[in-house]
Amino acid sequence: MSSATPRDPVSSATPAVPGPPAADRAYQHVKAGLLDGSYPDGDLLSEGEVANALQMSRTPVREAFLRLQTEGFLRLYPKRGALVVPVTPTEARAVVEARLALETFAIEKLAMQGRDAMAAVGEQLAAHPACDAAELSDAGMHEADRAFHATLVAAAGNPVVADLYNALRDKQMRITATARTHAVRPRITQQHAHLASAIRDGDPELAKARLRKHLLGTVRAFGVAGGPYLDPESDL
Repeated sequence: MSSATPRDPVSSATPAVPGPPAADRAYQHVKAGLLDGSYPDGDLLSEGEVANALQMSRTPVREAFLRLQTEGFLRLYPKRGALVVPVTPTEARAVVEARLALETFAIEKLAMQGRDAMAAVGEQLAAHPACDAAELSDAGMHEADRAFHATLVAAAGNPVVADLYNALRDKQMRITATARTHAVRPRITQQHAHLASAIRDGDPELAKARLRKHLLGTVRAFGVAGGPYLDPESDL
């Protein structure tokens, strides 16, 4: 009979992989709520309520609030909570103007690659969930919307432009959620499909016109006038 000591089943088990730090979990939770509109503009967030929801102490929540204040999402008021900083009309228009510039470049660059390249990207966009988002949640729709346009920008093959576009991600999603675009989801998905169709058909001018109309609708849903860049015909 062997005299070897039996192995301890606990000590021989694979060590558990630690989860993310509590402050990171609190940050991701609150930021997700800010981006999908669960925490609307002007809302006052409580450290205690967030801590209770996540079953953690207030300290990591406070760290998350400080980080989000640095990013411009929250404004902290000692012993009161954290105010969700409203998106201003100027910020909303500026972000959408930047999107129009970058996506217009992408369409023009794609057109220079030829009709076959446009057709391939158009087919890819036409099959994107953002063109038929009936089964998506509001948060899923916001993410699909952003991913649809990011796919178009990436197809231009310019990594600098793609990085600039991706840097707008959080601001884009916040503005989309604030504008409550879920109320006009059928129109948005139809506009995505029409944009994809114009690209697939190799018509860059039509694609740019449809893109401008689509982005102008986002600004107007926010309650803001398009201005001369997004809506040049408004001053005619």
